[in-house]
Amino acid sequence: MLPYIETAAFLSIIFLTLRDIRIFQRTRIESYRRGALRGILASAVALLGILCSSSSLGLILVAIALYLNIKGPREDVFGDLPAWKRFLGETKKKP
Repeated sequence: MLPYIETAAFLSIIFLTLRDIRIFQRTRIESYRRGALRGILASAVALLGILCSSSSLGLILVAIALYLNIKGPREDVFGDLPAWKRFLGETKKKP
């Protein structure tokens, strides 16, 4: 059961990282760049946790990765977009 939990956590980290990369490419806001870099670091730690999933060390590493993936406060780039567009990270391009 633990490998499934670890894999779900890893996939959520990857999704949020790709979303931050997409938002940064469209808006060039620095906080999204930092969030993407934190996500890359967190995904590496989570992947290491998946590789060590035979012991409880793997779950501890994934928990640390989820803690590292905390992004902090962000600027409002979505405006009045619907929730599914926010979920996918769709924003207006900044000139």
